[in-house]
Amino acid sequence: MSKFQHLSDSDADVSRAAGILAQGGLVAFPTETVYGLGGDARNDTAVARIFEAKGRPGFNPLIVHLPDLEAAREIAIFDHDAAALAQAFWPGPLTLVLPLRPDAGISPLVSAGLNTIAIRVPEHPLAVKLLNAFGSPVAGPSANPSGRISPTRAQHVIDGLESRIDAVLDGGPCGVGLESTIIGFAPAPGLLRPGGLPAEAIEACLGTPLAGVTGTTETTPSAPGQLTSHYAPNAPVRLNVTTPEADETLLGFGPVEAALNLSASGDLVEAAANLFHALRQLDASGVGKIAVSPVPEHGLGVAINDRLRRAAAPRD
Repeated sequence: MSKFQHLSDSDADVSRAAGILAQGGLVAFPTETVYGLGGDARNDTAVARIFEAKGRPGFNPLIVHLPDLEAAREIAIFDHDAAALAQAFWPGPLTLVLPLRPDAGISPLVSAGLNTIAIRVPEHPLAVKLLNAFGSPVAGPSANPSGRISPTRAQHVIDGLESRIDAVLDGGPCGVGLESTIIGFAPAPGLLRPGGLPAEAIEACLGTPLAGVTGTTETTPSAPGQLTSHYAPNAPVRLNVTTPEADETLLGFGPVEAALNLSASGDLVEAAANLFHALRQLDASGVGKIAVSPVPEHGLGVAINDRLRRAAAPRD
């Protein structure tokens, strides 16, 4: 492919991005959650390039992005519960893991050999424009080196992947700032990964509790985003800290004195949107250790704490 391109949200640049995808190239694009690294989900070489660019383990499946529910039904089989969630929350920060249609034509690399597919319909208008312009399913994990902090701005993508991909579509900061919530349906609706849509909203729609969060793993994920050590800054992270040590830099939440604060007012929506950018700012400042204030374990706090626990997990 040609030299890396930093593209705008113009119709001409969206067409350029769709053309790059059609040639088997990789284009990072904004969603309401984080920036995704897009490749043609039906092109084995393009999908292999996604894994190569990210340094992502081949056993870790990818999310496929689609413009609408009709397109999603062409590659996956929906039961009653899945259809209800799709109709209620798509477009939006919800991924469904569903049986893959045998004739879907999706590269087997996308599903890492599983007979299911993780799919979602994003809400970001620039993502929708790209998906409609390309006209085919787009595999799109987060546009960052595997295991590192997810990108919520185009510059984050450039900092991590500029030399490994073909372009980024710049749609400004991501509004939600956390990856999508992932729901599986075998044998009943269950939470595979907390994310930008609170589990309480999903349970209210279904009228039944979700099965608990599936345990993290290092070798056998059933959905994207289940690896134990993930979303990690360079510095070690310690959680639920009210009084940081002298050599720690505090990432705050609520009315506390801190080098950076996710939300001084204690707003979980604001904290979710700021999380990954704040971790990147601390990385860029070269701090040696990061301490994080307690974050409530409800609503979006469940997803925030999930990402923080993975950021703090032991690393090889």
